[in-house]
Amino acid sequence: MILCCGEALIDMIPEPTVAGGEGFVPYPGGAVFNTAIALGRLGAAAGLLTGLSRDMFGARLAAALAASHVETRHAILSDRPTTLAFVQLTNGQASYRFYDENSAGRMIEPEDMPALGPEVTALFFGGISLACEPGAEAYAALLAREGAGRAVMIDPNIRPGFIADAPRYRARLGAMIARADILKVSDEDLDWLEPGAAPLVEKARALQAAGPAVVIVTRGAAGAVAVLPGGAEVAVPARPATVVDTVGAGDTFNAGVLAELARQGLLEKSRLATLAPAAAEAALRFGARVAAVTVARAGANPPWVHEL
Repeated sequence: MILCCGEALIDMIPEPTVAGGEGFVPYPGGAVFNTAIALGRLGAAAGLLTGLSRDMFGARLAAALAASHVETRHAILSDRPTTLAFVQLTNGQASYRFYDENSAGRMIEPEDMPALGPEVTALFFGGISLACEPGAEAYAALLAREGAGRAVMIDPNIRPGFIADAPRYRARLGAMIARADILKVSDEDLDWLEPGAAPLVEKARALQAAGPAVVIVTRGAAGAVAVLPGGAEVAVPARPATVVDTVGAGDTFNAGVLAELARQGLLEKSRLATLAPAAAEAALRFGARVAAVTVARAGANPPWVHEL
């Protein structure tokens, strides 16, 4: 099972009202939640480890996970509120305003993290859960404790507005990246992590030198490039799509990569350490394929495998 570790929240999406004007409609979301949902819909064995509220929004999140065949037995339940993310769309591009103080997801502690059994073969971390304390420290502690024998992928999905202490965030994220087998970043994330005018691949190699066997950089409409063990590079184009919005696009891409690697039997530390270009290209192409479906639909709505 691929256990996705991080935030589950409610995206408040703007939609027209029958009375005129615009309102907000609640949709289950969150970067790590979206990846778990996409994995479940693609037929991969998936679970979500998150701080989950017992409130009405938490119940909606749990129902959505169950409907997409995502296990929730590792969820940490509490009576704290669910995080809300109000979305603003400008030409299909999403920006967010988060309401996250004292939330069920944010306030988990390292001692809340459950022990993981042998059924968990891979871990995925990412999103705002890696920036917001104390939850961020809890996920870092989980990786330090449970990551050694499992394949690990990280997508930091960096949102500078969430980073209260940049040196502290960089140190914690750097320690997590050193334990990762796959690091996926957007080109914007890459520039934040490796400032300066160096070429994209050179920056990716600098991150690879910190520990990950594979570093993937997504570039929106320009596609994705991966730096592999041994120095090989693989690039794939984005799939053509009529973009409705970009909510969940990167999260679905992550799920596609993980699902394809799992299908090939390569989602293991030893196999990722020697990942061949053909296998990496197949994973990136599948990630681009499923992401193209998501951007063609409103909100984070990953495809089911039968839709492909």
